[in-house]
This record gives sequence, C-alpha cells and structure tokens, in this order.
Amino acid sequence: MNLESINNIYFIGIGGIGMSAIARYFKSTGKHVSGYDKTPTEITESLTSLGISIHFEDNISFIEASFKHLESTLVVYTPAIPKDHEELNYFMSKGYTVMKRSQILGLITENTFCLAVAGTHGKTTTTSILGHLLYESEVKLTAFLGGVSENYNSNLILNGGEVSVVEADEFDRSFLTLSPDLACITSMDADHLDIYGDASELHRSFEAFSKKLKPQGKLFVKNGLPIDGITYGIEDDADYSVQNINIENGFYVFDIRTPKALLKNLSFQLPGRHNLSNALIAMAMAIEYGVAHKKLIDALATYKGVKRRFTYQIKTDDLVFIDDYAHHPEEINAVYSAVREMYPNKEVLVIFQPHLFTRTRDFVDGFAESLAQFDEVFLLEIYPARELPIEGVTSSWLLEKINNSNKKLISKTDLVSEIHKSSAEVILTIGAGDIGEEVKHIKKELSVAS
Repeated sequence: MNLESINNIYFIGIGGIGMSAIARYFKSTGKHVSGYDKTPTEITESLTSLGISIHFEDNISFIEASFKHLESTLVVYTPAIPKDHEELNYFMSKGYTVMKRSQILGLITENTFCLAVAGTHGKTTTTSILGHLLYESEVKLTAFLGGVSENYNSNLILNGGEVSVVEADEFDRSFLTLSPDLACITSMDADHLDIYGDASELHRSFEAFSKKLKPQGKLFVKNGLPIDGITYGIEDDADYSVQNINIENGFYVFDIRTPKALLKNLSFQLPGRHNLSNALIAMAMAIEYGVAHKKLIDALATYKGVKRRFTYQIKTDDLVFIDDYAHHPEEINAVYSAVREMYPNKEVLVIFQPHLFTRTRDFVDGFAESLAQFDEVFLLEIYPARELPIEGVTSSWLLEKINNSNKKLISKTDLVSEIHKSSAEVILTIGAGDIGEEVKHIKKELSVAS
C-alpha cells in the first residue's frame, strides 16, 4: 500500500512500546494519529503531549469522526489485543485497511537501508546502541526502539529517512515481514512457546529470518549459534571479538578485534558481559555499514542505556537500587552476573514479577534456578498480560521450587514495608509486567529512608 495516500492512522494498543514508536514516527511526518489503550501510562502521557488523542475504553463511539473515512484511514494493531476487541472488529467488519505493527514496520523500512536486530535477548539494548552510534555519526536514520533511550528520552531516534534501525521481533514471527540489508541474531534461547510449541520451531523461524536479507545483505550471529554468518563474541576467535577487558571507575575498557583492524581502549558504561556483547554487535554492524572507527569509539563512550535495562534508581555507598526488564531465566542469569561483577561482596535482594502464565509454566525450573542465586528473593503474583490463568501455574508454585530459604511471596501493597525489613545493600526489581510502575514509589520511599 502507499502510505503517502493515508492521512489518518489509528492505533489499537497505542501505549505499547513498539506501537508508540511508530505512532511518534507518523506524527512527525504530519499524519493525523489517534488511538486506544487499556490504561494510562507514562508512554500514553508522552504521546498525548505530542497532540495525539488517546482514550482508554474499548468503545467505537470514542473513535473520532475523521478516522471513520475508509479510504484515508489505516488501522494498526498489536497482537496483544484480544480477538473480541470491539474497535478492532468494527474496523475489520467495515473493510478498513487493518495491519499488524510488524507489517507497518516492514512498509516503513522497505525503501530504506535497513539494519535489523533479532534474538530472544538483547534486541532493545543492541538496537538502542546501534541507533545512538549512527545518530552520533551523523547518519540520516530513523531508529524504532523497544524501550526508552536514556540519551534521547524516547523510543524513536529521528534524524532522516535514508537508514532504518529496527528490532526484528520473533514473537508471532513478526520479523519475517522485514527485508534488512544488515541483520544480526543475538540469541536463540527457547521463548514464546505459546506461539511456537517447541524450541525447534523457534529455531526454524530464525533460519527463515536469516534468509530474508536483501541481495548482498550481511548476517551477523553470536558465536556458537547454529546459523552461518559473520560471528561476534567475547574473548574468543569470532570475526569480531572483544579482548583485554578491564573495569575502570565503573566503566568497561576493552579492545575490539575486527577482521581488518584492532580498535584499542574503548569505553562503555553499561555493566554486564551481556551488555558488552550487545555493544560489540552494534559496533560491528556500524563498521560494516561504513562508519569511521573514531566516530564510533567516541559515540560508544557517551551511550547511557535504556530505561528498565539495568537502570540505576539509587546508587550510593550504602544502598543500590536497580530496575531491569529481565523476564526469562537467561536474562535473569545475565543480570545476576552483572550485579555480582559490580558488587561482589554485597547482599542482593531480587524482587521478581513473573510475566505470562505460559512462560512461567514453560520455564518454571529455569526461573527457580536463576532466582535461587540471589541472597534474598521476593516474588509478586504473575502478570497475566494477554492470558487467562492456567490451573496450578502460580507464583506460589514457582516459590516452592526455588532452592533458597530466604524467599517469600508478597503483594504490591506490602512491597515497600518488606523491603525495609531486608538487610540487603543491593535491591533489584525485575520483570516485564507492571512492576516498572512500582519503581518510582520504591525509589521515593527508599530515598527518604536513606
């Protein structure tokens, strides 16, 4: 379809992190943008401040009249929207052009030089680093992020339309709508088994993605993954490799060996080897795109991170409070390794909100093992998102499996009081549900107490 002929774009689920980035993009191009979401959030507030009208009740009477013109209106929805959604069914039944977010992303990027980041972990941070590197190097780009960049306070980096940087999301095979020029696969750990059924089907989907590159395109893969491509890794024999790692004043200082050069004394401020790996692949893709090494080295040193990705809320000698989006056992392991590397001798309390009944069911033993590593564990109830409860799949069930005597199930209302009872010097909130909404309250109460 021709997006130039569309004046009105209506988003169902506009408050989603991926949806809101596209809404921002279309608003910046002069389109009339509006939409629905379930509840008000910081994201919907920021969209409203741009002049985007949003309502929070599924009711077709709230849809502005201008969006009821069939020929000039495009409707975009997220797969998280239930199939019985009144507004979605209205637009579908009336013959409107209705498309998934991933399809629109494919349309926006098809005439650009597209750099796509795929993988079950690390997509958002890698995409954010890559977007920052290119922006600081004065590349004319649009970067759609799955999180809010600390550098730009936005999930959209906009500096032109020649190049696009996107997350290639494996959920419901969305990434197969893309045709990138450069792409990477950061990881292929089992996830979204409610969609794929088993890990082998997920792997086949990544293989299909690897074949979506444009002619002369290049694929980068984490060293050890079973897909051919330009490899990258940490202190190994990959094509792109991080070497000589040191920590100085809380920053990583390291070298990068490329197929053609050795870049020395790079600086990067995000903790954790997983983030160092994300920085490496972003650098590799930017180098292959053609950006000068010096520009990239300078830009990497100024990268601040993504909100809810190992984000420091409080950082004093006596108390550290970190918030992270980790919602898979491997992500929790990565966060644990980062915390232990930075605070090897301090007691760590983790507060975890499981995300989805199916994910909790499918990875319960992995969650139990990863959480047991911490000194103290608080569990919140499972955040259901788009799902209905599954009999027997509860946070109490997960709690029983955690081999750590210092554990308890708590409610959100008791969260702060329970934290005050803990002797932990490092407090970590993790999860992909609404636990992020509790962070401001926790930070305020802990700041007063300290």
